[in-house]
Amino acid sequence: MTRKVSGEVVFEGVTKRYGDVRAVDDVSFRVADGELVTLLGPSGCGKTTTLRMVAGLEAVSQGRVLIGGEDVTLRAANERNVSMVFQSYALFPHMTVLENVCYGPVSMRASKDAARELAAAKLAMLGLTGFEKRLPSELSGGQQQRVAVARSLVLEPAVLLFDEPLSNLDAKLRRRVREEIRELQQQLQLTVLYVTHDQEEALAVSDTVIVMDAGRIAQQGTPQELYEAPNSRFLADFIGDANLIDGELTVTAAGASFAAGGVAAPVRAHGAKSGPATLALRPHELRVVAAGEGVLEGVCRRAAYLGSRVEYVVATPWGELLAFDGDVRGRRARDEAVGIAFDPRAAILVPRQETGNR
Repeated sequence: MTRKVSGEVVFEGVTKRYGDVRAVDDVSFRVADGELVTLLGPSGCGKTTTLRMVAGLEAVSQGRVLIGGEDVTLRAANERNVSMVFQSYALFPHMTVLENVCYGPVSMRASKDAARELAAAKLAMLGLTGFEKRLPSELSGGQQQRVAVARSLVLEPAVLLFDEPLSNLDAKLRRRVREEIRELQQQLQLTVLYVTHDQEEALAVSDTVIVMDAGRIAQQGTPQELYEAPNSRFLADFIGDANLIDGELTVTAAGASFAAGGVAAPVRAHGAKSGPATLALRPHELRVVAAGEGVLEGVCRRAAYLGSRVEYVVATPWGELLAFDGDVRGRRARDEAVGIAFDPRAAILVPRQETGNR
């Protein structure tokens, strides 16, 4: 598919007010042409409202929205060259798959033959050839999702919007469909703005992730940047699993150490200065070792076997720590004395005091 119009999306100081409540508060970002950007955050953070303002389904209270370099802030939804895949898929239950996909072009006065030809091409692209005569009720959840995507693609929009597209699917199907969406986006160089509350989903599909909190952008960057270098306690806790320990950082010419609960351990300072700090340790970076070994002494409180790993909760001077261990055959027993080890380079330091609007 050759797109003639740029799909770049720009938000400039956009605010959305409902009475005295600011659902979106002075938000600015850019989605480059051909990029997949995900809006991620907890319920009520403003991500879906932001998506709907791109679509023209919500009015902007302040600021500007540009698509392809044109100011579309005051344009109606049907004048924006965007298409949206809704969480509910919104397929017409009485129409066949082909009729659902043809609906957009036909409603825009394309000939039925041209609409059918275009719809058939999009269905083939998504692996749905042979399903044209089925009703939505005769499809699996993943197939319905692909029909919804085909119905959006058939309009050849400059921007494709996804609102929690995988929330109705089971875990295994979510993984497969998100891979299909990402592969299609890269293959066709689509500009996509994607909304989800699922951190793993956001990390898996995105070029850039924008994390929102209380109507504002908390941090944006590549999935790796957000996971490995969160700029706040909120981000460290929200993106993936993390053990958060409040303590004191001491930085000298010889190196850095972090102390909490009367126990100090070497860490990588990452440019931080001495003073109160919060240490974030990812569970997969922790190793449960024999008592007397490692950095921290502890007692195994819980051990959950999950097939590929054991999830431990270990009581330590730094509090109860969650650890993921791939050694499933050497599982530790409940109340067993153990040690906790970690690479100082894996420690993430974040500001003790939260910044932003929380």
